[in-house]
Amino acid sequence: MFAAVARVVRAVSVPVSADVEDGYGLAPAELVERLLEAGVVGCNLEDSEGHVTLKDPQRRADWLAEVRAAAGDALVINARVDTFLFGSGDPADAIARAKLYVAAGADCVYPLRAPTEFLPTLREGITGPLNMAAGPSPDSVAELARHGATRITFGPGMQRYAMGAISDLAANLRA
Repeated sequence: MFAAVARVVRAVSVPVSADVEDGYGLAPAELVERLLEAGVVGCNLEDSEGHVTLKDPQRRADWLAEVRAAAGDALVINARVDTFLFGSGDPADAIARAKLYVAAGADCVYPLRAPTEFLPTLREGITGPLNMAAGPSPDSVAELARHGATRITFGPGMQRYAMGAISDLAANLRA
């Protein structure tokens, strides 16, 4: 994965942030070293175990603090909050986790799949940048910004949109 990210970094002229799941079981110092060797400027770090259950928030915050200590100011740490994926879906739970992660040194938090109607509540309860995933339309970005998102990502959304367009084109050509 780090070799693939390094190829992306070499191929583009914009800063690259890598989604490194939950850190692949690496010690914080090794994770940071490998990210910096790959040339990224930031990373997303998940809040769940095996894409099924939430991690213990205090242990995760302690781990994020170690990542921050190893990285210094060299990486932007975007701490994902998976409450809306694998937890209760309660904004109060997401805010509690986010506060721990910000206190541990995360530059921003990412309550993945938080419903748009919860964004004002999340914005009110979370200090620092709030990352949200936008859809492929400009309206999606504007709506998220209106509701308090301060950092926008597209995740795999653009890739899925492009794959759908290619699939539609291929179906039309076959017809």
